[in-house]
Amino acid sequence: MEKLVITGPTSLKGEVEISGAKNAAVAILPATLLINGVCTIENLPDISDVKIYCEILESLGAKITWQDKHTITVDSRNITSTTAPLDITRKFRASYYLIGSLLGRCGRAEVGLPGGCNLGPRPIDQHIKGFEALGATVNVSSGNIVASCNGLKGTSIYMDIVSVGATLNVILASVLAEGTTIIDNPAKEPHVVDLANFLNTMGADIRGAGTDIIKINGVKELKGGTTYSVVPDQIEAGTFMLAAIATKGDILVKNCITKHLESLTAKILEIGGNVDSNGDHVRVWWDKPTTKATIKTLPYPGFPTDLQPQMGVCLALSKGTSIINESIWDSRFQYTYELNKMGANITSKGQSAFFEGVDKLYGAPVYASDLRAGAALIIAGIAAEGKTEIYNLNHIDRGYEDIEGKFRKLGANIERVKEED
Repeated sequence: MEKLVITGPTSLKGEVEISGAKNAAVAILPATLLINGVCTIENLPDISDVKIYCEILESLGAKITWQDKHTITVDSRNITSTTAPLDITRKFRASYYLIGSLLGRCGRAEVGLPGGCNLGPRPIDQHIKGFEALGATVNVSSGNIVASCNGLKGTSIYMDIVSVGATLNVILASVLAEGTTIIDNPAKEPHVVDLANFLNTMGADIRGAGTDIIKINGVKELKGGTTYSVVPDQIEAGTFMLAAIATKGDILVKNCITKHLESLTAKILEIGGNVDSNGDHVRVWWDKPTTKATIKTLPYPGFPTDLQPQMGVCLALSKGTSIINESIWDSRFQYTYELNKMGANITSKGQSAFFEGVDKLYGAPVYASDLRAGAALIIAGIAAEGKTEIYNLNHIDRGYEDIEGKFRKLGANIERVKEED
């Protein structure tokens, strides 16, 4: 078993380079199954979710060649199976994108019900609604999803709720469908736009990604033959921006798209932090005690749920009473119990949490309950007095490339340590 051992407090200072977006990568990788050809993908983050996805693609008959740790070439001309390894697909959430891709390419898909972070109920009813509207039959039983069709046909689909996963899956399923598909009330997240851009580069005809209406004109074939670079990770960028505030530091975040960070930037300024955005980098620094705020997580372009725990660390160390209302996931406040072990004063009830600011946090053994909670606990450990030990690193490794190395370059005293189970 591994753990992170952090000795603080440290004010983080320096520059950090942001990796490719996890959420975009795990949608683009299954999208390669739609291509009757070869493509190259650059700027992939070096994380466990990407490696697992590549393993799944190879099991389905795709040939993957690693050019370096961030670049792969995928040859999907000879897909041999439509049944994804059930034991693997059950391990992480993004495995459900295989359904849309395999349906679109082969007319059949069998995938294990997705796992991933335990953030409460995460239904896939909007996914199924979309597949059935396109003409597929979907059965869910014994922990598996089996979908099949005799050819998908374009149609109009209204998303009852804004769902990133369902939006991406319907795009994947409809790219090769006959006719035109219109998605009304889609998600607008940057990785939705990135998937559409990738598919268009390979020969798809997708219009309106990032707006209120997405229109997909079905094409007969995606031929590939080109190279695509994954968009920078807005959540990783936001994590380091908030780390600068929580640790009273000064960080230059490089290789990011500042427009994707506008809702976070507004809240950092509101609590008294400083932000200077310039092209593809943003500097964030602390020069005075921060103050309270009220935050509600919302679909993009609202405040992202994936930055809520990291923001919670900042609010735990800010003067006054702050409130976070979580509108996306039911169980996103599990990290607050761990922060309270470190001296925070947080009360969570239902979809809301109340943060009574404290002067400092203190090191303690804590457990990452999910990916973003793990990042928040690292920030808290760097800001806290004394030694913090963080367990359940498998969550963190799913979505952050060399996170301890990046924090170490900013001055953190952080080490990954192996110990007996």
